[in-house]
Amino acid sequence: MSHDSLNFIEEIIEQDLEKKIHTRFPPEPNGYLHIGHAKAICLNFGIAEKYGGVTNLRFDDTNPATEETQYVDAIREDIRWLGFEWAEREYFASDYFEQLYQFALKLIEKGLAYVDDSSSEEMAVQKGDTNVPGTESPYRDRSIEENLILFKDMRAGSFPDGSRVLRAKIDMSAANLNLRDPVIYRIKRATHHRTGDDWCIYPMYDFAHGQSDSIEGITYSLCSLEFENHRPLYNWFIQALEIFPSRQIEFARMNVEYMITSKRRLRRLVEEGVVNGWDDPRMSTISGMRRRGYTPAALRTFCDKVGIAKRENLIELNLLEFCVREDLNKVANRVMGVLDPLKVVITNYPEETEEQLIAENNPEDPNAGSREVPFSREIYIERSDFMEDPPKKYFRLGPGRTSRLKHAYIIHCDDFVKDEAGTVIEIHCTYYPDSKSGEDTSGIKAKGTLHWVSEKHAIKAEVRLYEPLFTEVDPLADSDRDFLEFVNPDSLQVLQNVPVEPSLGSAQPGDRFQFLRKGYFAVDSDSTPTHLVFNRIVTMRDSWSKKQKG
Repeated sequence: MSHDSLNFIEEIIEQDLEKKIHTRFPPEPNGYLHIGHAKAICLNFGIAEKYGGVTNLRFDDTNPATEETQYVDAIREDIRWLGFEWAEREYFASDYFEQLYQFALKLIEKGLAYVDDSSSEEMAVQKGDTNVPGTESPYRDRSIEENLILFKDMRAGSFPDGSRVLRAKIDMSAANLNLRDPVIYRIKRATHHRTGDDWCIYPMYDFAHGQSDSIEGITYSLCSLEFENHRPLYNWFIQALEIFPSRQIEFARMNVEYMITSKRRLRRLVEEGVVNGWDDPRMSTISGMRRRGYTPAALRTFCDKVGIAKRENLIELNLLEFCVREDLNKVANRVMGVLDPLKVVITNYPEETEEQLIAENNPEDPNAGSREVPFSREIYIERSDFMEDPPKKYFRLGPGRTSRLKHAYIIHCDDFVKDEAGTVIEIHCTYYPDSKSGEDTSGIKAKGTLHWVSEKHAIKAEVRLYEPLFTEVDPLADSDRDFLEFVNPDSLQVLQNVPVEPSLGSAQPGDRFQFLRKGYFAVDSDSTPTHLVFNRIVTMRDSWSKKQKG
């Protein structure tokens, strides 16, 4: 295989192919997955698939105070939606609580761990910083026998929360602060979503994570760059416990313009009511993007195009939207909906007449077939498709101008009507009966083509138009300001009574369409048979970056 096409992780694996490739995706079930997790999912499952290996799904559930079963269920749904499956290889760090406890006892027996009575504030002072070496805890030299008794008493519930911890005994003068006697167990009385009240001590993430990888025989533990400085600690545990040497490799997180990829901050958006839940279509969560109408294929393509990097970078939003448009262009049927309706009366079309016109569903898909669209004397067009005094190169409607109605006829604008406020409320046109699409013998040239909906046949829908949730490219760039200051007040615009063609009457939540000339839309989960709700997935073109530059 040519190394020109490999990312740096694949290059490492190519040098080591005598190992069976075994990866894992290890989310903490304390929130919903976001677009950054999509990259990690595609990487872990994709690497294993490429090299004939397997991937575990493991929930790192070591903090019962923040973890819930609803998050476990949501994570499973997100991974399957993205197109990946883990068969019977689903595990929980809590499966290993007894084994991790035995590992801790082994460290104590080897003189490599001790029970510390210091407060969290005292331990913070002991730790020092990058310029000041740490100082040893006064409890560091407790005997092995005393530490074993105290740790077993911790497990038995003999001490109050926070009164004691178990620390690894490594090196308080280490340059890497993670090696300065890190806490590996704490007392925490909280009901666990799987083990209930069986335990009142819980392993710290740094202790449970690496050991869980070893227990499962994970050959490549692929982590984001924030864990790079934790690798020496994981390796120390592996050597001290003499367990399977899982190899950690770090890669850059996925950071996308105008998005936040932090479960803690996403939770704030939910809890403070900035958004309507974890699956709000403005959220960077996978469930939010799924509800908005993004396709799993588009997200996988996006992750592939971004690639695997060693350095943090900020990915342009328009690359994500390009991938979404590219996929939807192939799979979304075309329909007509008028977001800002203006009534047109075709004065020479017989009042009682209506006809069914044939419209192709998707020019990109020959198997998509066609549908019938009703046409009548009174229709709606977009208000922006008419101007009282149009400039020369405006190829839509204006007094004396002609335009083609998509799938229908060429019409000529003769007159218009205004209300008392001077707003145009109705256009009067004539049509050319011999200009029907596919049968046009009129010889008339119309440069513009407009979408439309028959007034008497229209279904009225609610349409939700979304813009990025934040006004700043990187809402976290200014550490002195709260990221909520950059919430975009115009991130959601709701349009009511939008006329859409009657073929959409049978649309179901999750169905995706291209509204001709207006963008791609999906039926929202709020939809009912009597009240259609559409989310705009993405515009036809990149309008947001142009708006920002303007």
